[in-house]
Amino acid sequence: MTQQLYLAYTPGELRLAVVQDDELLDYTLWRPDFPDGVGDLYHGRIATLVPAMGGAFVNIGLGGQQGFLSLSGNQAQLTEGHNLIVQVTRAALGGKGLRLRLPQGTQPDLPASSQPGLISRGPTPLERLAQLWPQSELCADSPEAAALIPPALRDRRRRLFQPVPASINQACDALADTIVTLPGRMSASITPTPALIAIDMDAPPSASGQTKQTAQFAANRDALPVLLHQIRLRNLSGAILIDPAGLAVKKRQALLEPVRAMLKADPLQPRCLDITALGLIEIVRARIYPSLPELLTSPQGRALAALRAMCSEDAAQATQLRGSLRLIAILETIPQTVADCARLRGKPFTLKSDPSLPDLSWRTDTND
Repeated sequence: MTQQLYLAYTPGELRLAVVQDDELLDYTLWRPDFPDGVGDLYHGRIATLVPAMGGAFVNIGLGGQQGFLSLSGNQAQLTEGHNLIVQVTRAALGGKGLRLRLPQGTQPDLPASSQPGLISRGPTPLERLAQLWPQSELCADSPEAAALIPPALRDRRRRLFQPVPASINQACDALADTIVTLPGRMSASITPTPALIAIDMDAPPSASGQTKQTAQFAANRDALPVLLHQIRLRNLSGAILIDPAGLAVKKRQALLEPVRAMLKADPLQPRCLDITALGLIEIVRARIYPSLPELLTSPQGRALAALRAMCSEDAAQATQLRGSLRLIAILETIPQTVADCARLRGKPFTLKSDPSLPDLSWRTDTND
């Protein structure tokens, strides 16, 4: 069946949704002004060797930004001040910096005068999804979205503009919720923490004619495929602990192999390690790209949400976007995106810093 990769544009951000038969298969956000950096190549310079951590902090430019490079074998002979080429393997996540690696092949002999800085960008979220779903047809909802499709993918684009179906939009909106609706009247609550993702499953009372444990086991088993798919759609990563609903710890062991089988469809190849002594399903999913909760709550995400609010019908009469100091400072770094917002709404507006507003908050205003 035909797959579609929808591109839905708002100023500074695109929703990318892979759909087949009205089912949301994959999802991410693309912010061209704020790339995640994964795959980028840099000229770098070793700033600090950290033997206790088995690596070094490397200056890659960007105003002195550094990333961490693991070193082993002969690489451990590198010294502080050494120039080298590095590639980003993990975005800056959870307050931690970029992770780096040495590209395959022989390192060029860089002169001592080489300055840290960007060589080339890695694949965009659109290019990554298009590669992952090679049969998908690209469906842009607007000229702005179509203009961002790179030349290598333009032959896959549907010529007519096509909005995202309402049901898919609703499914995408629901990904921002912390409560997930599951089959069998079950639900799950998702709680990200700095150390791990905690997921608590909840189930209704067991059906009549069945023992409670038999009914609860069947309900958990049938709900887990949907929950694991929701984990992928949100790109929840790192340590993930799932608390099944209403099962004795010994009974939960029977979920181990089904969960491992379900995870095989995930391209990040997460691992189900075990059922812990407390009966929690323990999963590790590679942390490479920012999760959806991180994207939505990041300073950049809040700034772009303010622009979306300015483009909405509710703000049609507003002439000013008033925001906290940090939020306005972010918007001032992307003047073209702010101008695009004004063009789409058909009316100019000004940015106004307001120290009285809470951090990363805003309001639309008609006052000068």
